[in-house]
Amino acid sequence: MATTDFKDYYSVLGVDRSASADEIKKAFRRLARQYHPDMNPGNAAAEARFKEVSEAYEVLSDQEKRQKYDQYGKYWKQMGQSSGGSTGWPGGGMGFDDVEFGRFNNFEEFINDLLGRFNTPGAGGSNGYSSYRQPSGGGFGFNDFASGAGAAGGRSAQALDREANLTLSFAEAFRGVEKRLSVAGETITVRIPAGVKAGKKVRLRGKGQPHPYTTSQRGDLYLVIELQNHPFFTLEDDNLLCEVPITPDEAVLGAQIEVPTPDGMVKVNVPAGVRSGQSLRLRGKGWPHKDGRGDQMVKLVITPPKTLSTQEQEYYERLRDIRSYDPRSTLPNTGF
Repeated sequence: MATTDFKDYYSVLGVDRSASADEIKKAFRRLARQYHPDMNPGNAAAEARFKEVSEAYEVLSDQEKRQKYDQYGKYWKQMGQSSGGSTGWPGGGMGFDDVEFGRFNNFEEFINDLLGRFNTPGAGGSNGYSSYRQPSGGGFGFNDFASGAGAAGGRSAQALDREANLTLSFAEAFRGVEKRLSVAGETITVRIPAGVKAGKKVRLRGKGQPHPYTTSQRGDLYLVIELQNHPFFTLEDDNLLCEVPITPDEAVLGAQIEVPTPDGMVKVNVPAGVRSGQSLRLRGKGWPHKDGRGDQMVKLVITPPKTLSTQEQEYYERLRDIRSYDPRSTLPNTGF
């Protein structure tokens, strides 16, 4: 950098000359996110500003360089610039031979690490967000590996973990199932245990985000279970709930009816005088869990016929005329 091109790096980052290292880093993070080319595609002014901010941070984040900059001003590079090699960062020729940058191959890797981004080859886009797609035919896609902003720069295993949804039918979740999934181009078989519920996470070790700097580390993939709606059952805790219609005469006289369960049809005794909305408990016919199975709750709904034969109409009218029971006889008089 020529002496006539001297820049006030403190002004570039918008900090005081007495700013601490943390304050300088925070200022750089904010400006780098604002002007990064990924966030401003095709904006030459933003790209130039990003390079300027990066140049200022490279100097002020290094204690030795900052000391020379503070002491010698525009002549700081001539007064003791390191003789080591440099990697040719565009627009400055600043070296990466110091402790701060020595572990990176280039300045872009340093920027990605500082901003908490992954920018690995084949990441599938520059927006910095993961994408999981489930293609037609039942295969499960896991593509576009990239990390959202704010991850730990790939330095912790947890930052490399990923989540994706896996939808199961009630029958698959109830009995357990094996699924063949396509994960980052690799086909694997996953065993889903019986009794899994919506929101449960199934862990696939070593099938998550690859580390951006080494192939020896890879995160885990967590499959978040979703359940399709069932036309007859709903799940509440470990109990299966269902509704079964009964006729008025079955409610009055009692009856033996057949009810669907996960194990097939079973016969259930309906007691005489049952009320509409009353539930019967079928023990051990519910959802599987570690100690066995829950119960099935059968809600009885008295359902009158919509059409009547001539004889049925006659009997219902006769029943009405001779009926001695008045279900509304105990209603209070609430007149005002």
